[in-house]
Amino acid sequence: MPKILPISDLRNNFNKISEICHTEEQPVYITKNGKGDLVVTSHKYFEKLLAKLDLYDKLMAAEAEYNNGKAKLTHEEVFKELRGRYEEK
Repeated sequence: MPKILPISDLRNNFNKISEICHTEEQPVYITKNGKGDLVVTSHKYFEKLLAKLDLYDKLMAAEAEYNNGKAKLTHEEVFKELRGRYEEK
């Protein structure tokens, strides 16, 4: 369940909000005058979100290539290429 707190808590209970963000690994939604205003989250959680967005972008690009008829590789070709990259390092 998302945590929704008034903006006054950000000023008065910052340490509590920081603890929630770090221990529960979820964002805290801050309201101002009863309406959504900010989202506060830990750096770790934010980095996870960015990684997911990057993955989704890559998946969308791959799906677009697939739908546009780009040449496809077989399972064996993919693993042969990966093994070659691994052996180079």
